[in-house]
Amino acid sequence: MVDRPESSTAPTTRPGPEPDAESLALSARLHDLVRAEIAEGGGFLPFPRYMELVLYAPGLGYYVNGLRKFGPEGDFVTAPELSSLFGATLAQWLGPVLIEGRCEILEFGAGSGRLAADVITRLDDLGVRLERYRILEVSPDLRARQQALLATLLGSERLVRVEWLDALPEEPIRGVVLANEVLDAMPVEVFAWRDGQVLQCGVSVVGEDLGFAERPAPPGLERVVRELEQATGPWPEGYVSEWRPALGPWLRSVADLLEEGLVWIADYGHPRSAFYSPERRTGTLLGYYRQQVVFDPFAWPGLMDLTASVDFTAVAEGAQAAGLDVLAYAAQGEFLLGAGLPALFEQSVAGNDDPRLIMQLGQQVRMLTLPGEMGERFQVMVLGRGCTLPPGTFPDRRERL
Repeated sequence: MVDRPESSTAPTTRPGPEPDAESLALSARLHDLVRAEIAEGGGFLPFPRYMELVLYAPGLGYYVNGLRKFGPEGDFVTAPELSSLFGATLAQWLGPVLIEGRCEILEFGAGSGRLAADVITRLDDLGVRLERYRILEVSPDLRARQQALLATLLGSERLVRVEWLDALPEEPIRGVVLANEVLDAMPVEVFAWRDGQVLQCGVSVVGEDLGFAERPAPPGLERVVRELEQATGPWPEGYVSEWRPALGPWLRSVADLLEEGLVWIADYGHPRSAFYSPERRTGTLLGYYRQQVVFDPFAWPGLMDLTASVDFTAVAEGAQAAGLDVLAYAAQGEFLLGAGLPALFEQSVAGNDDPRLIMQLGQQVRMLTLPGEMGERFQVMVLGRGCTLPPGTFPDRRERL
């Protein structure tokens, strides 16, 4: 089981087993689409565009092509898929925020829909009846999966409060915005530091395959990278890393939307000093296929996830520039333990004499909270406007940013 971004499974350049014929044909069509755009661009395709194509190209990209992504039979396991205690803990912590006149949730990229189901169920148990729970989902396949799962788990009476969106709503939000493992899927620029120069890494055709190519970075990327090197370097020769250009615009769009409430973000990543440390010389770009970590971003386009870690210092800076307050930053394990996970675990096992169930729930808690599992690799940041943090005892790590 891969719980992104790392795994005990040895990373590989070419994952196995080989996909079936239908999947290979889909990947070949996407490969041809990428090659066509490379040709149109004179032999060079910027990496953000490549990542956008392999993840979101209509009918072909990883997140929209209908292949299974989540869970033990998919390519990776997210925290909501691992345990319903994750969503229940988050819902319990958010309960005091969701008061009259501020009782709606917008979730970006809801995955299988499991987090939405667990949050709505726990809030109902607490007597917090949401006015609406909206899901912004760009993948028609994932939307259909979410609708099927929520219909099964919530029933028709509660399902009427759930609404799916193709784009951001026009009216302002008063409540909570959720972004669990959303930022890592935003396309990244890949850059290299050679002889004191900044190079933009893109995609070209190498024989019959795709591969990296380099050219002098455009002015905007060069400026950003030189500022990062001055803040975190000096970097060694050949240093490679990523920068996410869509992060600032996304935060501004969320800030424009949020009239009052919180933005809760969870993802794998680091403060800037750790993200761009000289020791992290090969960057964080990885693929995921059948519970395997893959180093080759060009292996079977469309059949594997492609992702990079999050610079949480950039998230904080972008949020403040957009007019949002940075209210909290902590490791996921710290957040869950302080937000009430231990009490929910005790409630789940109270009066239960099935040792296998108790062991299973205990293992889920360990996976979610231990530093060697998801507890430290995943980080939580809370942004806000006109709203204070709900009660909780997790530490404030904002000084690390």
